[in-house]
Amino acid sequence: MTKVDLSPRPVEAMSPRQIERRENLIAAALALVNEIGVERLQMKQVCERSGVALGTAYRYFSSKDHLLAAAIAEWHRLLLADLVAELRGPRGGPATTDRVVRFVQHGMRAYQRQPQLARLRVAVVASTDPFASEALQGMARADSAALQAVMTQVPAAAGELVRHIVGHAWQGELTAWVTGRSTLGDARRRLEDVVRLVLTPYDGQPYDTQ
Repeated sequence: MTKVDLSPRPVEAMSPRQIERRENLIAAALALVNEIGVERLQMKQVCERSGVALGTAYRYFSSKDHLLAAAIAEWHRLLLADLVAELRGPRGGPATTDRVVRFVQHGMRAYQRQPQLARLRVAVVASTDPFASEALQGMARADSAALQAVMTQVPAAAGELVRHIVGHAWQGELTAWVTGRSTLGDARRRLEDVVRLVLTPYDGQPYDTQ
């Protein structure tokens, strides 16, 4: 007996109308997370808010976890674009270490202003849905690309590892704050310490044009 493929439709295979429905689901999910929190949110509520039928929603997202992971990945992508536009400076501007410190600190402040989205980011990491994992991997790649854009003095050979360290430090300190294991002030100080420890050796290096 042939198995029916119940995987959600890939974004690249969607029509403009389908993409619009998907975007409406994401926008509704983000709005509801801010209003009622992650724990209380249900797919039915998202569908009612977005005007997309429940059965149709599962053509785009395999589960609530997948929807929420895609939602926070999209919000985070837009945040990264703003941070890069603000901090990618000309040659002769601030040293790489100072730029990256500002990058992660401005990012932490953005999550401070949206605490429910900070909780969402931490919550979706525990999902076992493979499609949610794909969305989170995409968010990690976006982090790496954004950091690469502001780490102009880090040699290409070291860049991948440095970006990995900084990205994981940001996620770790965000998690520590959200879960109450750290104050926001302590989390931000430790994050800055990690950035300076890892990046200070590269200040003054020639600009990496790759």
